[in-house]
Amino acid sequence: MSSHPFPSTSLEQHDGRVVGPERRPKQMLADQEYDGHTSVHDDATADKLGLTGAPIEGPTHFSQFDPIGFDRWGERWFADGCISAHFQTMVIEGESVIASADIGDGDGDGTVDSVRIDAAKGDGTPVLTGTISVGDATTELAERLAKAQSREPGELFIVDQVTVGALPADDRRVSVDADTANGNLYPFSLAQKLAAITEPSDWYVSGDNPWGRPILPFEMYSVLAHKIGSALPVRGPAVGLFLDLEVRAFGRPLFVGEEYVLERAVVAVGQSRKVESHWVDTTVRHAESGEPAAKVLLHSGVFKASYADYPTDRLT
Repeated sequence: MSSHPFPSTSLEQHDGRVVGPERRPKQMLADQEYDGHTSVHDDATADKLGLTGAPIEGPTHFSQFDPIGFDRWGERWFADGCISAHFQTMVIEGESVIASADIGDGDGDGTVDSVRIDAAKGDGTPVLTGTISVGDATTELAERLAKAQSREPGELFIVDQVTVGALPADDRRVSVDADTANGNLYPFSLAQKLAAITEPSDWYVSGDNPWGRPILPFEMYSVLAHKIGSALPVRGPAVGLFLDLEVRAFGRPLFVGEEYVLERAVVAVGQSRKVESHWVDTTVRHAESGEPAAKVLLHSGVFKASYADYPTDRLT
């Protein structure tokens, strides 16, 4: 069995932080389509919104924290780990990103442990902030969600039909195999992702790991969790983006080719100056046993200015 999943990734320590290598993540969503139109990851759409380029999908940056999580908790990181992040600045392909984390006070052997994380561009511009943890630790998004739920959303014009509560049950089985593209939202296969991933690992492609089966990278958890779409009554066409994302494993990783079922609920709606948004909590369950395998909490925003019928006097 391979003793280390990331033998080619070197970590350093500076000023009380573990720092990963500088990486240049790849854009893989240029052909993304949802609700019959292109997304913010399309160059022309990004240009219309006044962005400097089509941004890389936020979960792509999660892989840069996997060597840091493994360095702290070993194989438990993949079995019981959680990464919880608030996205701050979009990254365009060609820009560099550096991931780092607090070293923390403990030795990493406790049943509950958490450290702060950050990612920044090579010029120091913040990309994301959050936590990585094992066990039932308080996460970055737990606190952000609580604040969102405590605020009145105000008058909404795009997500006004989205209501808090469980979404209809859906017994369709979902999986991510090596060679099949993952639909209009994720028009690439796992093999294509692994050819471009910032931190390659044999654990993703063979059974040479503690579980004897290829495992999914944490950045692919959100792909699996959204393979059947959201079916939310969001008005459009309008262009969306990820604002916050948390993924968590329960006892073992998600496996390549294994079938799961999804249980979803809207847990908050709201808005900021430029976007209206909704929070969706997805429990990924083993298809056969029904036991929880993972959790994916996603806070999605929709640009107000991208919706043609948005009241102009509300666009400030």
